[in-house]
Amino acid sequence: MSNEDALPQKYAYAWSPESELSLPDFLKKYKPSMVQNDGTKPWIWVQKGAPSREDTGALEAIGEGAELLQAVSERVEEIKNDPSIPARSSKKTGAKGKKEVREEAQAEATEKFKNIATKHGFVSGKWLSFAPADKVDVIWSNLATSLVDGPLAATCAYRAKVATSSEDGNSSQHLICIYVPDVYDKDAVTEVMKALLRNLGMNLSGVKSNLYTALGIDSKHPSGLQSTTWKNATLLPDTEAKELKDAYFAEIANAKEAAKTAPKADAAKPAGDASKTKPKPQLKKKKAEDDPFGSDDEEDEEDAEEAQRKAEVKSKKVPPKAAPKRAKDSDDDDEEEEERPKKKKAAKK
Repeated sequence: MSNEDALPQKYAYAWSPESELSLPDFLKKYKPSMVQNDGTKPWIWVQKGAPSREDTGALEAIGEGAELLQAVSERVEEIKNDPSIPARSSKKTGAKGKKEVREEAQAEATEKFKNIATKHGFVSGKWLSFAPADKVDVIWSNLATSLVDGPLAATCAYRAKVATSSEDGNSSQHLICIYVPDVYDKDAVTEVMKALLRNLGMNLSGVKSNLYTALGIDSKHPSGLQSTTWKNATLLPDTEAKELKDAYFAEIANAKEAAKTAPKADAAKPAGDASKTKPKPQLKKKKAEDDPFGSDDEEDEEDAEEAQRKAEVKSKKVPPKAAPKRAKDSDDDDEEEEERPKKKKAAKK
């Protein structure tokens, strides 16, 4: 199998259930935006477990596939240079144009590649997705978590990888691959697609056979073959795919809105309600944790401090004449604050 799809052994940037680090710690330690590829760490991997079926006969499939690829590439070149094949098809004569002849040859080759992969048991593949550099860490973390212990874990997907950053740190896009055991199992591949759309809101670029990757078939290959085994619309209508993604982003928006309104709802509760459920000494502690700059609970805290101050004054037997002045000033918070320093000075005297 091509090294592109083989999980490296004893590789620091790969996680599996047997790893010493927990998955959350692994994801925090190795972020695709922070790990730079110096030629030795092109990918970060996460493995859920063993696939439902293992590939067999990879070398045989690659060998036979290479011969077919060479033949179809030569055939495409012949069609291009054959003067007897018109540039465009003709309804009048029924002659097929170069494009039609070329597409027929490519479709025939695609079917042969499928037969080769199936015959030798080399049928694994992956969903492809691209994530922007400024969002790749969040997207990757959510994907890996879902793969190991989330909605994606309930599908046939068993492994995922994300491209690290370029050595100069100027990566604008990161390729993400989500592996499936049988790329030709349409139902299983579609199930993975739905999970990626509905639970992660990912942008998908199609499904690619690992045989194609091993043979170097991409969108720029001379054969002109379609580089993906399945196009998105072939598996799921565009309208349904859009509905799944919209549902995901609506859920995210609702969660953010709820997070914004939740603190306001707590602040609106009467101070008395809080005092019924929690002792006053804990109220001050909670305030310091939630907002060190103050809140609606300040008045309760000041009342508690004032009660403590009165108890201390009483214990020191302050002259009775001071009491009327205290009662007179108690209705004005501002004057109360000004009065306190004066009493402290009196105490010093």
